[in-house]
Amino acid sequence: MWYSWLSKLGGRSVLHLQGEVLLNHLVQSLLLGAKSKRFSKCLALIGPEISQGPIDPCLLECMDYADPKRKSNVVGKILLAATLTALCILMLKQSSNFTTPSPFSRHEPGVIHVLVTGGAGYIGSHAALRLLKDSHRVTIVDNLSRGNIGAVKVLQEQFPEPGRLQFIYADLGDAKATVAYVGESTLEPLRYYHNITSNTLVVLEAMAAHGVNTLIYSSTCATYGEPEKMPITEQTPQVPINPYGKAKKMAEDMILDFSKNSEMAVMILRYFNVIGSDPEGRLGEAPRPELREHGRISGACFDAALGVIPGLKVKGTDYKTPDGTCVRDYIDVTDLVDAHVKALNKATPGKVGIYNVGTGKGRSVKEFVEACKKATGGKIKVEYLARRPGDYAEVYSDPSKINLELNWTAKYIDLEESLRVAWRWQKAHRNGYGTTPLAMAS
Repeated sequence: MWYSWLSKLGGRSVLHLQGEVLLNHLVQSLLLGAKSKRFSKCLALIGPEISQGPIDPCLLECMDYADPKRKSNVVGKILLAATLTALCILMLKQSSNFTTPSPFSRHEPGVIHVLVTGGAGYIGSHAALRLLKDSHRVTIVDNLSRGNIGAVKVLQEQFPEPGRLQFIYADLGDAKATVAYVGESTLEPLRYYHNITSNTLVVLEAMAAHGVNTLIYSSTCATYGEPEKMPITEQTPQVPINPYGKAKKMAEDMILDFSKNSEMAVMILRYFNVIGSDPEGRLGEAPRPELREHGRISGACFDAALGVIPGLKVKGTDYKTPDGTCVRDYIDVTDLVDAHVKALNKATPGKVGIYNVGTGKGRSVKEFVEACKKATGGKIKVEYLARRPGDYAEVYSDPSKINLELNWTAKYIDLEESLRVAWRWQKAHRNGYGTTPLAMAS
């Protein structure tokens, strides 16, 4: 999920934090080389004491009782460490980054600063790319347990200008990474409630404390559960049937309750099944190997086509659908990001907008598999298994409201073409962002 953060993001830049870590490691590496355990223990205090005041008495005690034969050697190491530390501090203070406030900590008229949580992930990185293209200032927060630093590097290469993009390696509320897999949520429900529901509360509290008044919340069609009739409108009752949908529903409720007594501009987007990748081939989906089992069907199809896995497993063939497999509304990630940007542009203080983001057309899993075979040109072995817990038979949207109010319409509606675009990236990045890109064949 990602949030719009329109006021200043306080604190030091990543460069400053890296400088301090470097300084600490440098001093400790030098000082802890002493062979005396007693001496080493005391010397560890020198790093902070140089900048904070007199040397700790413990150090003086160690000096008094150090081995006379090694006294000159010890004094030499102390002087060397002190000299190097002083030089590091001097260099840092002379650096423009040390004395000049970061542009990310200032509010500039006409410049929208957007905080994208989970911005190193599949959807988040595509969202950051679009925001940067639209001349917004972007801060990405991600703990990289599911995101990819490679995606951030791509964005930094595309937008190297100072003050455009910064990355902060951090956890929201010291919790797990962003999680969005229905199957996994039934196996680890507490993880989903903690990450989605609890961490949304953390973000709301931070926004309230710092006067940030615009929130674009990425929700899910999973909050609807298994409705009695299709298509799904925004008035369809929300009766989620899995922990992922329930956690998102709880987060939505918190946001709505909070907004009633504030001037916050809120947009909640309930999107459907995401596919595709950046049409220009800069970004794609690269889940960690251990997460592939719970990932999107497109990733499984590509893995089967590449020979990473022996075949594709389709779970559930006895649903009340035309061909017995689940029916879903597949939305291209480029369209999804466009919906978020239009929601950001239309967000109004004191108002709440809730929208479904989908194509309005349902496609069965069997149809999807056939489209994937054509897009990849490969033979994909398909194994049909029992249902997956927490799945529902049929879900597709009625996008009329977002069409009318936000002037948004899905443009990338050719399922096979969206898969073909994503496949080109997958072929060129067989090991994800850790691979040097191959030539992108059309």
